[in-house]
Amino acid sequence: QVRLVESGGGSVQAGETLRLSCEVSDSTYKDHARAWFRQYPGKEREFVAAFSWGAAYTYYADSVKGRFTISKDDTGNTVYLQMNSLEPEDAAVYYCAATLAVGSESVYYARSWDYWGQGTQVTVSS
Repeated sequence: QVRLVESGGGSVQAGETLRLSCEVSDSTYKDHARAWFRQYPGKEREFVAAFSWGAAYTYYADSVKGRFTISKDDTGNTVYLQMNSLEPEDAAVYYCAATLAVGSESVYYARSWDYWGQGTQVTVSS
């Protein structure tokens, strides 16, 4: 069973930056579609950003476009979420996810993703 391990969460002031990392335990998953979701207390997981298989396409939620960037290292094992100009509304638990392939219409839905990390807390104070 593949494992996804997130790191990089923390507490920052509004306007500051954080970079989240998500490492996959099995390198055979390096080309899999990868995503970041976030979850507010008592709410469903919300799409943030994603790569399609092989990082051919990139997707962002409207609320983070221009502020967040998804990327990966040269090996493909680690995916990053660079978060700039953080706002109090960005405070949530952030989860990384993976699946073999996902269609452009389905990428936004948590049910489309098969593997999940344990989550990392991001706190943004105003």
